Amino acid sequence: MQKTLGAIGAIVWTGALAVVMTALVSGVWTGLLVVNLKISPAIPWSTVVMAGLLWLLWSYLGGRWAPKSTQLARRRLLRGGPLPARVFAVAVIAGVVWVGFLANFWVVLHRLVATPSNPLPDFSKLPLATVLVSLAMASISGGVSEEAGFRGYFQGELERRGLGPFAILVAALVMSPEHALTQGFVWPNLLFYLLVDAMLGALAYITKSIRPSIVVHAIGLFVFFTLVWPHDKERHLLGPGGADAAFWVDAGLAAGCAAVSLGLIAYLSRLARSKLPLPAPAPPQS
Repeated sequence: MQKTLGAIGAIVWTGALAVVMTALVSGVWTGLLVVNLKISPAIPWSTVVMAGLLWLLWSYLGGRWAPKSTQLARRRLLRGGPLPARVFAVAVIAGVVWVGFLANFWVVLHRLVATPSNPLPDFSKLPLATVLVSLAMASISGGVSEEAGFRGYFQGELERRGLGPFAILVAALVMSPEHALTQGFVWPNLLFYLLVDAMLGALAYITKSIRPSIVVHAIGLFVFFTLVWPHDKERHLLGPGGADAAFWVDAGLAAGCAAVSLGLIAYLSRLARSKLPLPAPAPPQS
């Protein structure tokens, strides 16, 4: 009974930390950006401040600084260690190709089903450099906080408690309410984010590191911020005549990218087994 309660407590604690941390990081970045754009929109100083805060967060979660008694546990929970170059490269390529699938799948899905447009601020009156730098930092901060919290601390804890690959689905389901708050409680968006989180979770599960998923997450957000979501309002549901050529192009690209990415994931799994050291025995669970 004591072991069971200890396991439940660890899972609840890491899950709550992930939810609170991602919300806090998002809130801090939003506040910094609002102040920056109001005071000096031509100088994106908020990105420099946020970069420093993210470094502090990453360092602490990875085991730096006091308390010394938790340093090893924090380093283990973060799963932020480096990988062999080949493993890292294949993981990132597989994830980026999956981003290609997601971009086209989003277009196809939102031409089939009526859903609200993704809400984005109006950047039309701001300097282009400020917009690009701010979107890049939004992508990086989202990638670092969500991967550290959910794929590092939370999913890693689920894996250590014996859930194996099922931990990927549990972490994705716990994240879904946060996605729904900003994207809407509609099934197309929830399905889309399950596919997002499944890939990111798979990268962390296979490589036992969140470094590839952070890179893929940040790239994916930037692609959607700049190339996909700004055009949501321009898309229309399929008419009485059925699918047009553009729809079939998007559907074909989605299918092709999905097939290539899944093939790369299968290869990554074999590569990781041959290149990565065997996991150390799990410590006794309280």
